[in-house]
Amino acid sequence: MQDQPRILIYFIKPKEKNRFFYGDRYIIPFLRKLFKPTKIGGVEKVFHNLCKSFDKLKVKYWINLPFDKIEPSDQLIILGLGRTCLEGYNKENKIVAGIALMTHPSEWPDLTKNYPISKYLQHSEWAKNVYVPYYGDQICDTWFSGIDTDEWKPKQQQKEIDVLIYDKIRWQDSHNLLEKICQNLSEKNLNFSIIKYGSYNEQDYKKLLENSKSMIFLSSHESQGFACCEALAMDVPVFAWDQGFCLDPNRFKWNDPIMPATSVPFFNEQCGDKFKDVKEFQLKFDQFFKNVQLNKYRPRNYILENLTLEKSGQRMLEILKTVYK
Repeated sequence: MQDQPRILIYFIKPKEKNRFFYGDRYIIPFLRKLFKPTKIGGVEKVFHNLCKSFDKLKVKYWINLPFDKIEPSDQLIILGLGRTCLEGYNKENKIVAGIALMTHPSEWPDLTKNYPISKYLQHSEWAKNVYVPYYGDQICDTWFSGIDTDEWKPKQQQKEIDVLIYDKIRWQDSHNLLEKICQNLSEKNLNFSIIKYGSYNEQDYKKLLENSKSMIFLSSHESQGFACCEALAMDVPVFAWDQGFCLDPNRFKWNDPIMPATSVPFFNEQCGDKFKDVKEFQLKFDQFFKNVQLNKYRPRNYILENLTLEKSGQRMLEILKTVYK
């Protein structure tokens, strides 16, 4: 019986550079770990959750095997981070790559000419569509990262926070949105807490979700939206700001000024509701919160039906099967 080919997963971070004097690239990461606990970023979580997905399915894999140890039958998944992760690759094995080798394909338009990329993955359709003009619809594909529903699950307790506001507003012209929403909630005599993207650890976020009846998610666009998916897995209904476009100022530098996008690519009526602006927030929020009080939403069911670790792993195996026929 022929052995199954090896699955090799790569997640290689960019090398530290000297900042102030020669050799400090070794010292700074050590001091950072010593005095500031390391936070796992979204892209690194994608890597960890893929490993968890394969563990759930009992699929064997190897992590960051040196390129010179690659055998002709090996199947490769390269998730990033950054374009340096492919430096030194000189094999003929086809590659399933994606998520974060670059921010926009205009930064690496000749990727598929430089390396044998057979699939370039993004989590959702709108993000994939950004890459299609550069790499083609045969190479561009979607693959979602699974949510660990054993880790992110509701806790039976009396909830004291009416609304948790997740603030991931990054572009200055949207900052008055948060102020007006807070004012509106105060006028309704609802208590709320605010958690700021990039300034918390997962345990703090989880505790807030355990104690929250609902969440307002404020982000201009997401390719998947881990924080929102984790709230849904905790059975917290979400009222999401979804204005419809990528607002990153770099879109002009990328020569892509109008980029249709969404903040909640994984979302339906089980999860909650959406609003485009302050006016629509004021029109729709009362009904949303009434539905929360009546227990009409089933956000965790949506995650269990669509975004589990097992389903994510199965989807990746389907992609590998397509590439390595």
